[in-house]
Amino acid sequence: MSYVNPGSSYTRDSRYITTPITADGRDGYPVEPGRYRLVVSRACPWASRAVIVRRLLGLESALPMAVAGPTHDERSWTFDLDPDGRDPVLGIERLQEAYLARDPGYDRGVTVPAIVDVPTGKVVTNDFARITIDMSLEWTAHHREGAPELYPSALRQEIDAVNETVYKDVNNGVYRAGFAGSQEAYASAYASLFARLDWLSERLTKSRYLVGDTITEADIRLFTTLVRFDAVYHGHFKCNRQKLSEMPILWAYARDLFQTPGFGDTVDFDHIKRHYYLVHQDINPSGIVPVGPDLSGWLDAHDRASLGGHPFGGGTPPGPVAPEEAVPEL
Repeated sequence: MSYVNPGSSYTRDSRYITTPITADGRDGYPVEPGRYRLVVSRACPWASRAVIVRRLLGLESALPMAVAGPTHDERSWTFDLDPDGRDPVLGIERLQEAYLARDPGYDRGVTVPAIVDVPTGKVVTNDFARITIDMSLEWTAHHREGAPELYPSALRQEIDAVNETVYKDVNNGVYRAGFAGSQEAYASAYASLFARLDWLSERLTKSRYLVGDTITEADIRLFTTLVRFDAVYHGHFKCNRQKLSEMPILWAYARDLFQTPGFGDTVDFDHIKRHYYLVHQDINPSGIVPVGPDLSGWLDAHDRASLGGHPFGGGTPPGPVAPEEAVPEL
């Protein structure tokens, strides 16, 4: 399976299934607790956004989750973590089956996160950018008491602007560097990535969070890239000007979020490393998964609370992680 196109820049295939799940069901898929299954991999940064938002909003019961294994082949993510290699609710071995149930001629990426309609076995959407927004805006009737407002109306324009910039240069920027097919494409992505990380560091020097004084969608989207930076992107994707742990402001910011309930308790570093180093065979043909880095620093004091703000605004932290969704502790 090849990810690098020699001589070319990396371009992400962004042709997603965009049917929304809405409170009023205007597109045929109404919000109904227990009707849908959120399929994720803990290895994937795009899916990890949905895992975090689901936990922060308390949607675990309303939107049950299926966790695919950390590796996949050219066909699909698989449910190799489950007994008999099948998701116990959908009854399928590969996520590809749910995509083909929706469209027998489906020829695009079988990506996570994906939301599957359990009664029909069909994928409803894999539009990762919209899935988390809709969790905030369309699933409100099923939010937990004390759920934070992650996409407040007064800040949406600024959140959207920050998200667009961070997506281009950071979230997707690490992939543009890692999957670059030429020295020029790599150098351009590398320069844009670190220029943006410097910009973010400056922004976060006097502000605990990216937009406003509470956690928002913007922080969640940046976090899922930062938490993978030293474990994967620094070496595997050659994003090596500095490690995250060598960028003081961003490192403290990332630790602050990691230690906030709903963030670090959803992260599985073993899944993350196995995915990148085993699946990207054209970058890492040996298939050797690094033992490091040392992860203990994620629990060090961050001192970001002195900047003010409160992670959940007027809300409260989520409760303990359900045993069946727990990840290994550091």
